[in-house]
Amino acid sequence: MAKIYTAALVVIGDEILSGRTQENNTKYIASKMVENGVELVEVRVVPDIEDAIVTAVRDLKNKVDYLFTTGGIGPTHDDITADSVAKALDIPLVKNTQAYQMLADHYGEAEFTPTRQKMARTPRGAKLIPNPVSVAPGFISKNVYVMAGVPEIMRAMMDYVARTIKGGDVIHSKTIPCRFPESIIAYDLAAIQERFQDDVSIGSYPYFKEGNLGVSIVLRSSNEQVLVRVSMEVDLLVASFEGAAINDSSLEFAKYDTDKM
Repeated sequence: MAKIYTAALVVIGDEILSGRTQENNTKYIASKMVENGVELVEVRVVPDIEDAIVTAVRDLKNKVDYLFTTGGIGPTHDDITADSVAKALDIPLVKNTQAYQMLADHYGEAEFTPTRQKMARTPRGAKLIPNPVSVAPGFISKNVYVMAGVPEIMRAMMDYVARTIKGGDVIHSKTIPCRFPESIIAYDLAAIQERFQDDVSIGSYPYFKEGNLGVSIVLRSSNEQVLVRVSMEVDLLVASFEGAAINDSSLEFAKYDTDKM
């Protein structure tokens, strides 16, 4: 069997946990991983506390092929990701001469303050992740990829990372909408999943739109031919229930009075 490549993400920042800032990076990273045949299997959000970052990195780095972090690599006092990752990996944090020169050239001698020089520190032997937006680089140490939290900068870094990592078979997906609650189709959908559990992953995701409760059925597989076959089965199953709902009041689509909710 082909190797399945996996990744995890540690989102770092008090501002995320407090609700002051919306986390917008996970979706982009997950999409890039799908394109590269890598499955994002876990995401954790941790505060700007060294012990929390160290614990998360140590716990996840040996469970996945690639561990990504976002946030906490700026010049301020609470940007402690580089220090924490170095500690988690048991590698000394040192001045990266390449990063230092890049930042010195960008800011100039007068503006290259000690706080900005802080952004040139990486674990010893780390490789840099280019930052075409604001120069200050991320870095790669072992299988840990440390990137900025600002979405525009993170996306630029992630684009570079995606071109350098190795993945497995690309995961294809198919979404089938249903205009009724998932409980109606759950039993039959589980039976299909059981028959194809080694080849296709089937998930159901409820939604509420314009007063109607429905569900999106998402099928995922690296085998496109099997995915098409199973999708056809699910399509037929959904169609059969939708047809029955027209004449059977017990299968009517769920409607809610939003004024009373």
